[in-house]
Amino acid sequence: MKKNTQSGIHYLSGLLIILTVVFLAGLLSFSPSEGADRNPKPLRPVSTYSIVALDKETGQLGVAVQSHWFSVGSIVSWAEAGVGAVATQSFVDPGYGALGLEMMRAGKSAEQALSGLLKSDRTPEVRQVAMVDASGLVAVHTGKNCIAEAGHYQGDGFSCQANMMLKNKVWSAMARAYQNTKGELVDRLLAALEAAEKEGGDIRGRQSAAILVVSGKSSGVWWKDRIYDLRIEDHPEPIAEMKRLVQIAKAYNHMNRGDELLTENKVKEAMEEYSQAMELYSGNPELIFWPAVTMASTGRVEDSLPLFRKVFALDPNWALLLQRLPAVGQFPKDRKLMRKILEQVPKK
Repeated sequence: MKKNTQSGIHYLSGLLIILTVVFLAGLLSFSPSEGADRNPKPLRPVSTYSIVALDKETGQLGVAVQSHWFSVGSIVSWAEAGVGAVATQSFVDPGYGALGLEMMRAGKSAEQALSGLLKSDRTPEVRQVAMVDASGLVAVHTGKNCIAEAGHYQGDGFSCQANMMLKNKVWSAMARAYQNTKGELVDRLLAALEAAEKEGGDIRGRQSAAILVVSGKSSGVWWKDRIYDLRIEDHPEPIAEMKRLVQIAKAYNHMNRGDELLTENKVKEAMEEYSQAMELYSGNPELIFWPAVTMASTGRVEDSLPLFRKVFALDPNWALLLQRLPAVGQFPKDRKLMRKILEQVPKK
């Protein structure tokens, strides 16, 4: 019995040694994507131009990218509120995004995070990565084996980078556009993408684009912190399409803010937000209907009628929807009011 026990102990000891060797070997061969891979690693270089930036006035962090590659936003662009933003491209390793954010969340600067990940990468010469942290510190790397034209421009609180471009002026043109554009961070990021395209952009053409902008401070709920999260997966003119979607996203941001103000019983302020939404995206009945509902519910019936008339003319089904709202507490149970509004439905 004693002999069998000793044999078991020797067996377990040997197994432990083997497992330890395997574990250490894994550590020695570690690359950033291992343990943090969100998507399969591309087998070809993702020819890309991108920008990462911090808006020092609002604290917002953002990253924008365009490429002749399908769904570029799913692998290149990363950002987290109150932490930082990352663009990882060329021969993309998504681990630079996931682990870069994790390291910055733990208190590392953008430079420390990027430096650490490059040291653990077996092939840093084919990577192009840029990071900006919540304090505005920037780090960028363009590997010597990134396909020409490739380079980057590191500025105050931002970085523009590109590879496989038609011209070597792309990244500097992006920087100028970003610095000289007024408006929200999203407007400045979009201007940088447009400038890159005007300089020739990707030598192979264009296919997809993405813009991700997050709040300056984390709410603890990541999806609430995403101010803009837009992707063009496959389109002949992705930047033009992105510009259209940014306009729509702005309208819906005003709508959402209006709803928040309404829950605080700040009707006047809510209506101001709704009005801005309607101006930005005037052709969408959704952005007309709900402000009209708010007006009618808060005593501004006469002001609401032209809006209801416009919505009902676009689609009479909105009148059916209105009649369902009182049952769920979303509109007054007032038959006289309902009848007056339904008179705005076009006669057949």
